[in-house]
Amino acid sequence: MAEIEKLKMLQSEREALKKRVRTPVREKEVKREATSETVCPECGSRQLVHDYERAELVCKNCGLVLDEEFIDRGPEWRAFDHDQRVKRSRVGAPMTFTIHDKGLSTMIDWRNRDSYGRAISSKNRAQLYRLRKWQRRIRVSNATERNLAFALSELDRMASALGLPRNVRETAAVIYRDAVDKNLIRGRSIEGVAAAALYAACRQCSVPRTLDEIAEVSRVSRKEIGRTYRFISRELGLKLLPTSPIDYVPRFCSGLSLKGEVQSRAVEILRQAGERELTSGRGPTGVAAAAIYISSILSGERRTQREVAEVAGVTEVTIRNRYKELAEKLDIEIIL
Repeated sequence: MAEIEKLKMLQSEREALKKRVRTPVREKEVKREATSETVCPECGSRQLVHDYERAELVCKNCGLVLDEEFIDRGPEWRAFDHDQRVKRSRVGAPMTFTIHDKGLSTMIDWRNRDSYGRAISSKNRAQLYRLRKWQRRIRVSNATERNLAFALSELDRMASALGLPRNVRETAAVIYRDAVDKNLIRGRSIEGVAAAALYAACRQCSVPRTLDEIAEVSRVSRKEIGRTYRFISRELGLKLLPTSPIDYVPRFCSGLSLKGEVQSRAVEILRQAGERELTSGRGPTGVAAAAIYISSILSGERRTQREVAEVAGVTEVTIRNRYKELAEKLDIEIIL
């Protein structure tokens, strides 16, 4: 019981440390650091370069030295591979919003070895086993943390299935946490809100995924995701612009194994279509698929309408209708 009390006391101290408010002096220092040395006082340029060999901050535009002999905050050691980097590093993983405790809690390793790498004696292994078990239990202390832990693991699962980058996962976790803080989860499924947060994060980071793609990897319907997304975007004041067809082009071209020339031509076709307002009121995936279909023909890397439709997740009829509109309005001659 003494071990349990000790662990609980350590947990409470850690929580108090996290909630500690920064002093006014520290806030002023942070504010000054954020605002200073971002603009050149001579020419007003923001293009500042750190010269680490001379320890100087130099304006790229006029050459003025803004700061000198600054401290290099990087590591003093060098590493040439992953193993060396792990061995020489003296710090833990960075803070992340994708873990319910932001990655700030401790973890007792499963290997029965001490800090010097020596094996733990059989006499102390039972004690270590109990400590490990209670550490796992007190990491998730109440219902809110349990909810958050489940939701963030669900977010990570869906993001992995869709192959989304790290910044999208972090953004989705922040949106979900905001929804929890404003009590928007009540009366809605955790999976539905998590899927809606992921969809919003994809749009915010310009890595668009359709509702159908999100629904495929989630455990809720497309209709519920759309309804929940509209609700949380309204309540949280998320100002998201309509998805551009250009954002879909790199992914579709990669799925069709097309060269960069085809992608560049498809983007140019979509830019011309946007200038003439041919993309408004039409699904972005269908317009992007039609532009790629036209570009593949013009570049000599022909792909069939069925192949493009399968990658884009639209029907062949949609591609036919859109590519005829684009070819007619933009005066593109296509030889089939």
